[in-house]
Amino acid sequence: MKKDKPIFYTIRFAVISFTSAVIIFVLGFVFTSYMKKANSSTSLPVFNENDKIRYVIDAGHGGEDAGAIADDGTLEKDLNLQIARLLRVVLELNGNEAILTRDTDTLLYDYYDDLKDYTGQKKVYDLKNRLKIASEKENSIYVGIHMNKFSMSKYSGLQVYYSPNNDLSYDIANSVKSNVRKYLQPENKREIKRADSSIYILNHAEMPSVLIECGFLSNERELELLKSQDYQRSLAITLFSSIIGYGN
Repeated sequence: MKKDKPIFYTIRFAVISFTSAVIIFVLGFVFTSYMKKANSSTSLPVFNENDKIRYVIDAGHGGEDAGAIADDGTLEKDLNLQIARLLRVVLELNGNEAILTRDTDTLLYDYYDDLKDYTGQKKVYDLKNRLKIASEKENSIYVGIHMNKFSMSKYSGLQVYYSPNNDLSYDIANSVKSNVRKYLQPENKREIKRADSSIYILNHAEMPSVLIECGFLSNERELELLKSQDYQRSLAITLFSSIIGYGN
């Protein structure tokens, strides 16, 4: 039986074409103006008015670390990278600097070639190096892209975590939550969550940082959406609209 799709996905975000930089630019301008007006922040300023902001997009997992695996064999690491690439495209088409921590199917434990033997150290150094990449970029905003999975298939919906170390992290996370509800998942009631020590990067990051669990691979309906290129594009645009108004 055919399943109902969210309104945002049903209309396939018709005004957006990744083959038209002009349309993307216009959309970006509209979203940027909206975010600057709609998201007044009480956070302490972390950027100067003329600072060039660098968006570090971190596709979680990679290589031998598949992340979560759906029942149909879909790998989290692949979806993370697909969405991260799309987000980079939208940011760059709108004149922003966007850096992917990885653009291939690989872990980053040997990114800086710190050790001769990484046996038993791969996960630790992978996380350290992702954080280091973001920290080395002046005036950076970190956006981690991940997927969720749970033993009960009924759960669905995008979830945002924010770093406790920078006030702007909360504001960005709240912006993501609000725009997801408005444009993508009107039924999503999930609240943003303050990261604890179990989320290494957010726990240690000093720059504004959020981690986005884009959906549940354990939910059949949401999995099909996450695998869809149309939905991925809609998600990338929604994330773009949520992070672009900060620091500019």
